[in-house]
Parts: sequence; C-alpha cells; structure tokens
Amino acid sequence: MNAPAVDSPGVNPVPRGQTPPVHRTTLTTGFDFTTLSRWPYPESPGLQAHDAADVLLLDTAQAWWDAASRDDGDSLSPAVPVVVVEDRHGALILPLLTAGHPVRIGQDALAQERSLEANVATFRDAGALEDAGPLSRHGIGPDLVTGARMILLQLPRSLDALEQWAHLIADHAHEDVLLLAGGRDKHMTPRQNTVLERYFGSVVPGRGRSKSRVITARGPRRGRPAPFPRTAEHQMPGLGPVTLTAHGATFGGTNLDPGTALLLRSWESDLRRGGHEGDSQTGAGRNRAVDVGCGNGTIAVYLALASRRSRLDGPAGLNGLSVIATDQSADACASTRLTAALNGVQDRIEVRRDDALSTFPDASEDLLVLNPPFHAGNTVDTRVAVRLMAASARVLRPGGELWCVWNSHLMYRPELERLVGPTRQLARDRTFTVTVSTRR
Repeated sequence: MNAPAVDSPGVNPVPRGQTPPVHRTTLTTGFDFTTLSRWPYPESPGLQAHDAADVLLLDTAQAWWDAASRDDGDSLSPAVPVVVVEDRHGALILPLLTAGHPVRIGQDALAQERSLEANVATFRDAGALEDAGPLSRHGIGPDLVTGARMILLQLPRSLDALEQWAHLIADHAHEDVLLLAGGRDKHMTPRQNTVLERYFGSVVPGRGRSKSRVITARGPRRGRPAPFPRTAEHQMPGLGPVTLTAHGATFGGTNLDPGTALLLRSWESDLRRGGHEGDSQTGAGRNRAVDVGCGNGTIAVYLALASRRSRLDGPAGLNGLSVIATDQSADACASTRLTAALNGVQDRIEVRRDDALSTFPDASEDLLVLNPPFHAGNTVDTRVAVRLMAASARVLRPGGELWCVWNSHLMYRPELERLVGPTRQLARDRTFTVTVSTRR
C-alpha cells in the first residue's frame, strides 16, 4: 500500500487527504460578531453580517496553525500573511486583524468593499485595531495570491467564479498553498468539489458544523488553460449578431438574459413607434443613458449599437446617445469593456465600477435602465432591487425615465410608483415584466 502524500518537511504537516480536528478557538470565541454591520446592504433583525461558515473557516485556519506549530514548521506561521477572497462584511478579516494576523484581501463586489471599510473604520475608531496586523487590499488577480500559503475563500454562488479563482490560486500561489473554502451546506454542491479537483490534487470536504462545511484543497495543478474570459454570439433585436464576453464572476456569464431580451424587444418596438425623442417636460433630447448593473454589457452595447444605427439609417430616438455602464462587480466591468471592444463601440461606452449609483449626483440623469438582482450573496433579498430603485429615483431628473425589467411574481410596480413615479407596463410574458417609470 502506498503511503499518503505528505508535503515537504516543515510545510503543511498533515498528510494530503486528511485535515486536522477543528474545534471552537479563541480566534472566534473572543470576537463579537454581532458588532458587524451589513451596511450598505439592507439591515434587518433577521439578517446578520456573518454566518456559521465564517466562524468555521476561522476555526479551521486556527486548527492548521496549531498543527503547524506542533510540527515546528513556519510556513503556516501566523506571521505569514493570510489571503482572504470574498469577505462580505469583514467577518473573516476583522477577527484575523484583531488577533494580529497580516491579511491581504480581494473582493469582486464594491458593496462588500464599502461594507468592510465601514466596519474596519468602526473598529479602528473604537481602538480595537491598535495591535492589529497589517491589511492590504488588492483586486482578485495575481497580485493578491502570488506566493500565498493560506487562502480563505467564501464559496461563491457561481461555479464560474469558483473556477476562475481556483485557476488563479493554482497558478500563482505557493506550491504548498492551503486553500480553505467554506460555505453553508444548503448552498454547497458536489460540483464545487469537481471544479476544485480540476486545479488541485487533493480536495477534502471537512466535517460539517452548524450546517456549514469547509473544503480543503492542496497540491495546485499549474499550467492549466485559463477558463475565462469566455465569449458567445447572440442575436439582438433589430441589430443582428452581437458578441457577449464574461469573466467568471460576471452574473449570467455570456448568456443573453431572458428578462433583458424582453426589455430590448420592448425598447426596439418603442423606437419603431417613434419613442425616446426627448424629454417632453424639458424639451431636451436624452443624450445619455445609464445601464445600472451592466453585467456582461448586453444593454450598454445594445444602446450604443442602436444609437449608431439610428445615426445611419434607423429611427432617430437614440441618435447620438452615449452610455455609462455601471456595476459593483469588478469582473462585470471588465466583461462590459471587452464586450464593447469586440462590438466596436468602446468609444461610446464609459464603464464605471459603482454601487447603487453612489458616484452620481442627485437629479443628474434623464434615462436609466435596470434589470435588478434579487440576491445579496447567497441570500434571496428583494430589498436589493428596492435599494437600486430608490437610488434611481434619487439620480433621475424630474421627467426622467427608469426602464426596468423584473420577475413578474415579485410585483415591483407599487414600489416603482412609490419611489420613482407614474409607472406603465410596456411588456409582460410568463416570467418577466417590463415597465417605464417617470420621475415625478
């Protein structure tokens, strides 16, 4: 019988295929997680800024540090920086910092960055970080993970995001890297193990605790082809073939979202009827549109291409229109830039990483387009969409329009009426509803 594979002496002391026993530790029992805020995400008595998977990840990391100290190894020493990928509110980073660990953090979502910054500021103002380890921020790229020995990852909903990050870690982290990927049981599937096994020689699901689990991955498989970005061609209403591009953490990947497709068909029909000629109250032509949550760039590129077509031989409603495409996801912004370039409209689209229109002044825009999400991470929360509707109301000028597509069963029309103004239904199918709301 072959002996189990073991890492080099003084590195990870536990044989591959095994994990150390995990118990509650002072890293988590000594930290008050209830002090964390969810801002800028909606607060609620039923929602916390941490979950049991965060606690289990930290306790698992401590178990590995304890095992390394017993083996007299220093590669997993607490003095070696810990890399954290995707910490929603600081539930991983702040316990590590207050315990003196140096931390490198990468987050795709701008709202998560803002939440972390707010919680770090609160702890700093309270004097809780006087003896903290250093914190450095990075994009989720090679700079974040190069040479890393221990990486804590909150498992994403998207398998594509997991694959992109697994490839990144396998190619750039230290050859003895220890990847601890944690999640709630209800959000975990065997497919996550399969993705990790493409890029690591040892993938071991740990024991469950509090309906949570940590997967331990070791032995990176280097040199695999990069899985992203990917491209796909789709037929756009009135435009013909358009190429969409997506990085791993881009919501919907390279798909033409069916709700977005209904919105674009509705827009095309309205153009053919002579709509979008200008603001009826001010008489000013709408020369700019904002795509709120641009994803892979479908709406932004459609608007830019339709504007170019209008200038040449089509209806005049979008003639001269420029587009600002916004998304809180760094990957979505990168995807939209690539999509715009592949379709030759990069000069007509400004891409801006933005959370809920926070970079836009009040009453500054005439035309917004929104296909809102209804998840915050793994949590179904329709208040995420309501937050974007309220932000749209703030940014629209009186008489400006919000074009919105949403899942019909969510019945957002009363919220749109309350927050924005008079709302008319433009289209509806078995799943989606398209509305236009005019700012009162």
